[in-house]
Formats: sequence, C-alpha cells, structure tokens
Amino acid sequence: MGLEGDLGEESRPPYLHAMIAGGIGGSTGDMLMHSLDTVKTRQQGDPHVPPKYVNLGSSYYRIWRQEGIGRGLYGGWLPALGGSFPGTMLFFGTYEWSKRFLIDRGLQQHLAYLSAGFIGDLTASIVYVPSEVLKTRMQLQGRYNNPYFESGYNYKGTLDAARTIVRLEGPSALFYGYKATLYRDLPFSALQFMFWEQFLAWAQQYKESRDVGMPLELLTGGLAGGLAGVMTCPLDVVKTRLQTQVNMDNGATGLGQTTGAKAAKATSPNAQKRNISTSSPSTHTPRPGAVNLQTSSVIQGLKVIYRTEGVGGWFRGVGPRGVWTFIQSGCMLFLYQRLLRQLDVWMPPTEKEHSL
Repeated sequence: MGLEGDLGEESRPPYLHAMIAGGIGGSTGDMLMHSLDTVKTRQQGDPHVPPKYVNLGSSYYRIWRQEGIGRGLYGGWLPALGGSFPGTMLFFGTYEWSKRFLIDRGLQQHLAYLSAGFIGDLTASIVYVPSEVLKTRMQLQGRYNNPYFESGYNYKGTLDAARTIVRLEGPSALFYGYKATLYRDLPFSALQFMFWEQFLAWAQQYKESRDVGMPLELLTGGLAGGLAGVMTCPLDVVKTRLQTQVNMDNGATGLGQTTGAKAAKATSPNAQKRNISTSSPSTHTPRPGAVNLQTSSVIQGLKVIYRTEGVGGWFRGVGPRGVWTFIQSGCMLFLYQRLLRQLDVWMPPTEKEHSL
C-alpha cells in the first residue's frame, strides 16, 4: 500500500496486518450501527398488541428516553463486539489467503475476489452466528428486569444468557438461523469484495497512485457495500420473513428463537416459536397482510413472495438497506485501508511476508 508504481499488481499485506486491520475496521463499523440494529430488533420482536415500537424514529427516541444508551440502545453490545472482532479477523485473514491462492493458480481476478469473499464469510460465520443469537436476545431484553419492555428474555448478563440458553435449549440454539443467514451473507460478502477490489483499482488508476485519499477510500468501500446490499435485497427479505414468521405447529422451521424463559422450557409440540431476524433495519417486518411463507426453504420463500407480491416484494426496503450497507461498508473498508498503512509503519513486514 502507498507504492506509486505497479498499480496493476494486487496488493498483498501480511496476513497478521490484514486480520488486525479487518478486525478493528469491521467491529468499529458494526458498533456505529448497533443502536439502529437494536431498534430494528425491538420492532420485529415486539410481543405487545398493539406494538410499542412502530417506526424507526419514534422507536429510537422511546428506547433512548426510557432506557438510556448503555442498556437500551446499546443493549447486547458486548456479544456483538465479541462476535464482530474475531469474526472479521477470521474473514479478512481467510479472504487474503483465499484470493492469493486462487490468483496464483490462474483464476481470473474477479472470480478470485468473488470466491474469496464467499469462503471468508463462511469461515467467519462459525463465530458471528452464535454471537448474533446472544446479541439479539440481549437487545430484546434491554436492562435486567426491564420495566419498559417485556420480551420474555431476562438474563443477568452475556455469560448468564449463554449458560441459560445452553442449559434450557441446548447448544444448537446458539446457531438458530444459521442456514438462512448464510444464504444472505455469503453472496453479499462475495459481491461486496469483488466490487470493492474493482472500484479501488479504478480509483488507483484515476489517481495514478495506490493511495487514493480519504474521499475515494470512503466512496469505493461504500459503493461496494451499497451495490452488494441492493443486489442481495431479495435474500435479505426472504431471510427476514423466514426468521420472523410465527410457527404454531410441530413443523416449525427451527430457524428462530423461542420467546421467553417459559417458552424455552416448554415441552408441548405446539409451543409457539417467534423467530428473530439478524437483518438490517430495512426489512424488519412484512408488509401488512403479507402471507405467512409456511416454509423453511429460502427458494420456496422467494417463490411465495414473488407469486403474492411480485418483484416489488423481493426489493421491499431496498433504499434503507442500500444506505445501511453503504455506511457500514464504507466505514469498515476505510478503516481497514488506513490501519494497514499504519501497521506497515508500526510493524514493518519482512521480505518474506511481502512475497506471500
């Protein structure tokens, strides 16, 4: 990074640098968006009739006024950070290794970037999916013994939540929504990093330097995430619908989380499961009157939405999703590039590391 020549050559930072920079950049981007994610989670997980949280603005203000920032808007920040930092470290380390391996064996660069993004997210999912389950329940709960919102969850803290879930629901409960999450996140990460590498290459050619400056660093990362977010919106919509539909029978999808300690202990085959999504705020609830998908299949879900709502149903909330992914991706990839340069100063790579 920062070299004037050889713009056509792919940049290869040391793996350790990529993992540190990626972990800090990714977790910072996630923390910046955490309060909005909490509002989304409250909206889609609200068991009250009529619902307490209706639109984004009033819900944000209500949680802030009643519960504050630390245990309200930033409820669940600890498991979120605990999953985001190691998850993005794993992602960037795997991404860098995969793309170099594939390019060195003759695969065309765009396909290498696409494949490496896919492989990187699959590796990181081992960490971030369990953290999403913990984060989501803590967001729904808010403060311990919360007098303002009864979600059914009431853990003393993150460790207590993990122990209680494993004891009452089994270790597999920490991986609720795993399949549906991968259906959305793998294509998103693959497209995001393929676009980013191409946009960054164009920016470097335009500036005739590897250092394209802050505005273009923010823009290339933001455009990559925003475009990938728009293209994968149908997968985000169906994932949210699958994870938020209510199942009252024995054929429940198993993708969601049981509501409350009582539901967690229930042994009746007809025990209700209300599923909680890990999507961006743009697709937190289906449109009024939308049919229940009655399936755990992403493909079948896409077909039902298209049949009943048309193409517009696939792209519900595409504007907010595009903005959300633009901001998060721009922040993450900007910090990633800046930190790589700084790490080159603080921890100069050896010749062997440069050649890897």
